[in-house]
Amino acid sequence: QVHFVESGGGLVQPGGSLRLSCAASGFTFSSSAMSWYRQAPGKERELVASIPGIGGSTNYADSVKGRFTISRDNAKNTVYLQMNSLKPEDTSVYYCNAGARRPAFGYWGQGTQVTVSS
Repeated sequence: QVHFVESGGGLVQPGGSLRLSCAASGFTFSSSAMSWYRQAPGKERELVASIPGIGGSTNYADSVKGRFTISRDNAKNTVYLQMNSLKPEDTSVYYCNAGARRPAFGYWGQGTQVTVSS
């Protein structure tokens, strides 16, 4: 079955950096677009960044463009999110899923908490 395990979150000061990882299994990872989402308390889950399976270009939410970078390692079935210049408004639980514009699966992992605070 489909499985996502997110990791790498933590507490960081404004302006700091974190690198999130998501290990995926249960589907053909290498040919699947992958995305990162985030959900803050009381808010809907939002798409942060996506990367195609083969070819194409990455896409980012306007709020993170120029600060976040999504990448993948198909040999490890893992997608990453490098987050630089973090802001308090980036505080959320971050999740990954397959798909480019909407989640391909109804299953979600446990997510990883990112807290940006001084």
